[in-house]
Amino acid sequence: MDLELSDDQVVLRDEFRRFLADRCTAEVRRAAAVLPGAVDRPLFAALAGMGTFVLTRSEQDGGVGLGMAEAVVAFEELGRAAVPGPLIATFLAAGLDGVDGVDGEVVGLAARVEPSLVEHLDGIDALLVVDAGGVAVAPAALVSGGRPVERPLDPLTPVSIVASLPAGLSVGGADTADRLRRDGALLAAAMQVGLGQAAVDLAVEYAKSRTQFGRAIGSFQALKHLLADAAVGVEVARAAVHAGAVAVDESGDAGGGDGGAAGVHAARVVASSAARRATASCIQVHGGMGYTWELDAHLYLKRVLVLDQHPATPDDALEAIAAGW
Repeated sequence: MDLELSDDQVVLRDEFRRFLADRCTAEVRRAAAVLPGAVDRPLFAALAGMGTFVLTRSEQDGGVGLGMAEAVVAFEELGRAAVPGPLIATFLAAGLDGVDGVDGEVVGLAARVEPSLVEHLDGIDALLVVDAGGVAVAPAALVSGGRPVERPLDPLTPVSIVASLPAGLSVGGADTADRLRRDGALLAAAMQVGLGQAAVDLAVEYAKSRTQFGRAIGSFQALKHLLADAAVGVEVARAAVHAGAVAVDESGDAGGGDGGAAGVHAARVVASSAARRATASCIQVHGGMGYTWELDAHLYLKRVLVLDQHPATPDDALEAIAAGW
């Protein structure tokens, strides 16, 4: 198992980083808050044009033909730029066999429970519904009676409470549902690594420029330790995510064993913990300013917490790890 990025993966990372630095600035993120469902459709269309949502789909089926090792590289950059919208759900739906047209749409994700929570409801075209028995896709127009949560945890992730979900078109059974939960958990972990890295970078820059008692606050030992711990945690999480992705790719969908799930469980737990620490440390370094709307620090923290609520949560991963022992 080689965890070093290949030359092609470095090019992929750098291309996404350049694109997002230009197209998803702090101003663009804040502007998304007033769009329907907080979905920037031109940005989603541009990402789709880059093949973001079909990275792992075969070339014969119109995809890029890469693996999860490349997908986590891209989604780390999407997290680093705090791109709003249902990125993971759209990726999962576009990779399903027998689903036509979804790769050009914005897709939400929900678990079939009552009541259900649906993110970005006003901005999606279709809804991917996952439960223990399988997976279905339904037009978003069939979702009725959604009641917006007045104060969602993340202002860029609006949430609606839906009494029930439409049956939709079945696109897979229990095995497909397990695979989507595994891949979704891995992509959420990758995004958390990106968010954690962005928070560390923001905190380091501030610590180098902010002065107290005639010295940059970054020269104080307490802050050095705080930022060093955060940076190390993010780096360990990045390694765990890449290891999980390589394990998934090496296992194959029919390769026996656990399909790489054990590595994904570990990555999910480690990335969540590291991202929470990094984003909270960023706010601490900025002091009271860290809580203000004008600074991205609170958006990073809130997005990390929202990603923890996606299907196959860190708590689910811990339970799976414990059961394996």
